[in-house]
Amino acid sequence: MDAIIRQMSQPAQRQLLDWAALEGWNPGLNDADLFWNLDPDGFMAVEVENKLAGGGAVIRHNSMFGFMGLFIVDKQFRGRKLGSKLWVARKEKLQSRLAPEATIGLDGVDEMVPFYERGGFRQFTRHRRFEFNSTDSTPDLDSCLTELANIDFSEVEDLDEGCFPGNRHAFLRNWIEQENAMGLGFVEKDRLRGYGLMRPCLSGWKVGPLIAEEANIANRLWTGLARHGEGNSMFIDSPDDNPAAMDLCKSFSMTEVFGCQRMYLGHPPELDHAKIFGITTLEVG
Repeated sequence: MDAIIRQMSQPAQRQLLDWAALEGWNPGLNDADLFWNLDPDGFMAVEVENKLAGGGAVIRHNSMFGFMGLFIVDKQFRGRKLGSKLWVARKEKLQSRLAPEATIGLDGVDEMVPFYERGGFRQFTRHRRFEFNSTDSTPDLDSCLTELANIDFSEVEDLDEGCFPGNRHAFLRNWIEQENAMGLGFVEKDRLRGYGLMRPCLSGWKVGPLIAEEANIANRLWTGLARHGEGNSMFIDSPDDNPAAMDLCKSFSMTEVFGCQRMYLGHPPELDHAKIFGITTLEVG
């Protein structure tokens, strides 16, 4: 059967997020709209006989950094090499939207790593997903924690700047202000030294990003967010290349439930990895 690869419509992108839920990826309740608003041209679909067969994100964050994620082929169409054709088309499409020397990132499950390596990507670090079962107990309030809504957004941007490849002003503001999310900042001596965002998902909550200047600050932010966990599971995707992030997860007796490899095509971004305790998403970077 002839396959057609084309730009993805917003209804098809929503179907892609529904498939992600069926795959057990546990997307956020607001992810579809947030991802679409980040880059409406950043999704591609493969169709067979006018039926959506698969899709994926090809997000252009800026001229120097893009991200490939949400790569899914519907189960009934697997085994026909549609995924390979779509993946190559997605990479070429994203490269055409970036500067020649730009970097592209992705998070690949272990079984797909050899395929991505054949496409020129190289492993950088492992991202591990941990689960924490929050309780209804309420620890003492931390006087250094305040809701992100009460903090000047420019301060959040300044802290975030070294932890992501380039400015992500519009996305970050929308991410922080998304419906039913809880964001906390750690303010000491009138300076923002850490922040975390917890968003509602199909199951429980996901925390990301979690950025802090010190491990103790990340610990206090996590404790504060856990107060709002309502007894539900909380998930965080933490990078291996920050040992303090792994220590944080161990100190709260979290359970590792998933893992993937962060890979890059091109030069890996120079980030302040010691401040990154939880990445924003595996789906769009």
